[in-house]
Amino acid sequence: MDAPGRPIDNIIVCSVLSDGTVVCLRTITPDDEDLLREGIAKLSAESRYLRFFSPVAQLPDDVIERLVDVDGHDHIAWGAICTECPGQPAIGAVHAVRYRHGGRAGEYSVAVLDEFQGKGLARMMTAALLVQCLAEGLTVLDVHILSENYAATKLVKSLGAIWRTEGAGVAEYLLDVAGAIAVLRADEGARGVQDVLRTLEGEMGAPAVGAG
Repeated sequence: MDAPGRPIDNIIVCSVLSDGTVVCLRTITPDDEDLLREGIAKLSAESRYLRFFSPVAQLPDDVIERLVDVDGHDHIAWGAICTECPGQPAIGAVHAVRYRHGGRAGEYSVAVLDEFQGKGLARMMTAALLVQCLAEGLTVLDVHILSENYAATKLVKSLGAIWRTEGAGVAEYLLDVAGAIAVLRADEGARGVQDVLRTLEGEMGAPAVGAG
């Protein structure tokens, strides 16, 4: 569960996607296991394959348990809810997992339900994740992407990620957290991203959106 007393806990950020859909973002907790399972099952086989390197509709329990084993420090995760959709389903999630306790490097991953892809949700969730990563001393993130995952590749490259290597159909990029936040802060036309940064950076005492 989330570490107690962290200033980012219990914060909900609501905004809109590029098509006007209202969404709310918050940190993921172990209590979200059912929501996570439902969301993964709703992904298309292709999207599941691109995210988990497997098209199976139901991931093994140990994989699900790792996805919700979030402590807000070594494992940081944010999810998105469509508040205007029937049942307010989970529509996306983003994770950063530290390689070793006390280290400054980890691994990044993101998934968005097919019908919400291409609307800026991944960037919104990533903005929230990166702000918390920086506050928790997680400064660089590895990203492992299947070579055919063009959307994910475009996303991380737009955030300044540097290609490192590629093998067996998987490309590896290195993402500088502070640099990516600066890129997102400069994207003034992305209302959702700016709402996320304004809320979370304000709460954590970071420079305000548009500063310096």
